[in-house]
Amino acid sequence: MSADDTGECYDAVVLAGGRARRLGGADKPMVSVGGMSLLDRALQACGGAGRTMVVGPHRATVRPVHHVQESPVRGGPLAALAAGVRWVRAPFVVVLAADLPFVRQETVTELLRQAAGSGTEGAVMLETQGRDNPLFAAYRTAAVRRGLALALARHGVLTGLPIRVLTHSLVLRYVPDIGGVSIDCDTWEVVALARAILKPDAG
Repeated sequence: MSADDTGECYDAVVLAGGRARRLGGADKPMVSVGGMSLLDRALQACGGAGRTMVVGPHRATVRPVHHVQESPVRGGPLAALAAGVRWVRAPFVVVLAADLPFVRQETVTELLRQAAGSGTEGAVMLETQGRDNPLFAAYRTAAVRRGLALALARHGVLTGLPIRVLTHSLVLRYVPDIGGVSIDCDTWEVVALARAILKPDAG
């Protein structure tokens, strides 16, 4: 799968909700890093998507997107993913949290390539500590929908359920982090680090 043809085979869901408690309740997706909001950095990375769903409050974005909202609001990542995947048309879906300052389009392309592997239902980024991040991944859309339906049948609701309720039912590949692209801005200390690295004049 090349960077030239991914736009025809994948859509994207960017999760931009949550309470950002460790940031004092700040609107984390709109935090500026390197002259660009964290949300726009995620949108830039999945710029090859056929269509992009941003789940969360309506915000100005660097490119056109489809704004959707889970019900109830702040129903958790699984409910948010379900709200976004509802509008996906492509055979693959890239899922990104809106707090990844170092995410790159090349990384998204590699996740898609791995997800397209035989017998695989998705590819998930491994953080530098070795922990997988299901919100930095590419999945087969049909597998996600099947997993969501299974979770709903088992639990009755998706609200409040962790994303791993879904991923534990999928056959996944795990992509090792190279260059620290998996770092997420959970604290102001990490935001300060990302700002120091991604200065606006550095691109």
